[in-house]
Amino acid sequence: MSNYILSCCSTADLDEQHLNARDINYICFHFELDGNDYPDDLGKSISFKDFYDSMAKGAMTKTSQVSVGEYVEYFESFLKDGKDVLHATLSSGISGTLNSATIARDQLKEKYPDRKLYVIDSLAASAGYGLLMNKLADLRDDGMSIDDLYQWAIEHRLECQHWFFVSDLKYLIRGGRVSKVAGTIGNVLNICPLMNVDYQGRLIVRSKVRGKSAVIKAQVEKMVQLAEGGIDYDGDCYISNSDCYDDARAVADLIEEKFPKMKGKVKIYSIGTTIGSHTGPGTVALFFWGSQRID
Repeated sequence: MSNYILSCCSTADLDEQHLNARDINYICFHFELDGNDYPDDLGKSISFKDFYDSMAKGAMTKTSQVSVGEYVEYFESFLKDGKDVLHATLSSGISGTLNSATIARDQLKEKYPDRKLYVIDSLAASAGYGLLMNKLADLRDDGMSIDDLYQWAIEHRLECQHWFFVSDLKYLIRGGRVSKVAGTIGNVLNICPLMNVDYQGRLIVRSKVRGKSAVIKAQVEKMVQLAEGGIDYDGDCYISNSDCYDDARAVADLIEEKFPKMKGKVKIYSIGTTIGSHTGPGTVALFFWGSQRID
């Protein structure tokens, strides 16, 4: 058993059973649904089904990151018990939570000078962030020290590939990621943007594919092109989805067929309420280890 805490935000979008089994601690973001406040607590306060049904019916959402004070209280709960902490945050290209966690770390340094508190920008999101956390748990369990684990994460975090598509552009229009004119035309033409998370941890539209069947094939082809070892890939593969399990399953089936050496089956998770507030229902995201993101 390690003598340090491995930690992330709820936006890693793994389920609680997985996080508990891997001994990964987490702190919750927050969201509003039609003016009502909830913690982003992995679907416990409100089910993902109810959340996405509400969005589909027109409910407005708003998200907020973990505050400095919340981070201080959270980190201190471990430090006061004599534990060191390695905490990876949601990508700084998506959220300002890295800044809050860093301020909290600096505030606690004087009070706990003998403790180590590392804060890492994951440059990842959703279950891609979760895929990184799972690998860090593997390395921790193999006996890697907190110092070496921090360095490994810095050196390898960009090897976690993220590729996803959305089937309804209205939520990207609402969030300002797609213009109203382009989004309206795109919906009429059945355009499904294929996006990824770039080397700075930002969401970037890479291509505009017409039709869901075509974008699913394009998404899987990205894994063929970029996965570590190509079709001989033998690592983990995660998919997260926002209330469109059948689409996620279709992607998983293609991947399991094309990558026979993969480590087990594709694991499918729900996109949580923080990320889902911006992408809306109908999003499928694919995550795997591969070439380092360079653009």
